[in-house]
Amino acid sequence: MKFPRNARIFRGQLDVAPFAGVFFLLVMFLLLASLVATPGIQIDLPVVSAAELSGVTGPTVEVEVGKNGQIYFENQLIKLDQLKRRLRDAAQSAQTSQPNLKAPLALTLVLYMDKEATVEMEMAIESLAGSPDVGIGRVVKAAALRTFDKPANPPPPP
Repeated sequence: MKFPRNARIFRGQLDVAPFAGVFFLLVMFLLLASLVATPGIQIDLPVVSAAELSGVTGPTVEVEVGKNGQIYFENQLIKLDQLKRRLRDAAQSAQTSQPNLKAPLALTLVLYMDKEATVEMEMAIESLAGSPDVGIGRVVKAAALRTFDKPANPPPPP
């Protein structure tokens, strides 16, 4: 069976109106997407150089502190007295999850604090984590790496 071929190369003028419409729709979507709030809280970490950062080995638990003094543990708003109980439970579960080690690794608390958070809040959380009944071995304050900095000791390739 033979099909008729009547396809010809387009030699007319290109209409700009459809392209302009698509372009303006794209601009509108980008502008409206920037107005949509992202879920979670905004924490502005202090910026440091790569030489000032230290790595964390072993099990970690994370606590976030907003600029208004709000404390978040496992993405939930929590009060300071409840945080002590939750940290104690996390430290006990980290100890029981490593039964075959001779000396179990101590749990490390990674503290994400906003730049505008108070030093009193930082000291309260550090003293709470350092109390003997909680069992946190070390507290590390997280920081954002400056743009274009390379880590001091890059990890080995896998």
